[in-house]
Amino acid sequence: MQEVDFSANSGILVELTNMKMPFGKYKGCVLCHLPEPYLVWFKQKGFPTGKLGIMLETLYEIKLNGLEYLLKPIIDNRI
Repeated sequence: MQEVDFSANSGILVELTNMKMPFGKYKGCVLCHLPEPYLVWFKQKGFPTGKLGIMLETLYEIKLNGLEYLLKPIIDNRI
């Protein structure tokens, strides 16, 4: 797992609610709305390199550990 320093990346949760998947079956879908089985598939096959990979791996850990509630206030404030 790539290490993510949340203190240096305090906006990572905001980015998960804004950034869109750039390719594949869910192209154009906001990352936080990707289904968990898709993230599990990436976990098994390997996350992409770079920022997208870090974002997807972070989202995988959030969903795996039932922490989606951390994203809800950010999503609600955009509406």
